[in-house]
Amino acid sequence: MDPITLTTERLVLRPHLPADTDEVHAACQDPLIQRYISVPVPYGRTDAEAYVTGVPGKWQDDSEYNFAVRLGADGPLVATIGLAPRGDHAHEVGYWAVAQHRGRGYLSEALPAVARWGFTEAGCVRMIWRAAVGNHASRAVAEKAGFLVEGVSRAGMETRGTLRDCWTGALLPSDLSLPSRLPYLPHPSA
Repeated sequence: MDPITLTTERLVLRPHLPADTDEVHAACQDPLIQRYISVPVPYGRTDAEAYVTGVPGKWQDDSEYNFAVRLGADGPLVATIGLAPRGDHAHEVGYWAVAQHRGRGYLSEALPAVARWGFTEAGCVRMIWRAAVGNHASRAVAEKAGFLVEGVSRAGMETRGTLRDCWTGALLPSDLSLPSRLPYLPHPSA
């Protein structure tokens, strides 16, 4: 897929560029990002370079769609959000916010835009979200966007060689009043 740019009221979401390296490097020094996101620790500048320079290839081979979330076209990096195919019918969303920009609703604004794009343009029919149990900020963003938390997956995610329990949730196109490319037949007791 060719990279695209999304816009919201306050934000521009575009694929990461090499010019983002310093901001990504600085953001990933944050202990909360290192605790909850599977980034190398310590996080060096070469890690940031590898991440941002790898983004175009992942768009081209449809393995991951990562966006730099900026406050306006020329504003600071406030977050990163990505969507990755997981099997035939699901995409997993992941995100982190820059420490000094947390609590201002930027991810709560960006996630619905990415979800709508995923359902309408990227072929997603079920969007999944996972976060380590205890990552209340990530859960709040997901729930505000309409994700239904489905439970706890024991040993459901790996972070630097350690399995952790995680919350899991899902969002369907119908949750956003969008059509799905596949019909959905819910269980009769649901």
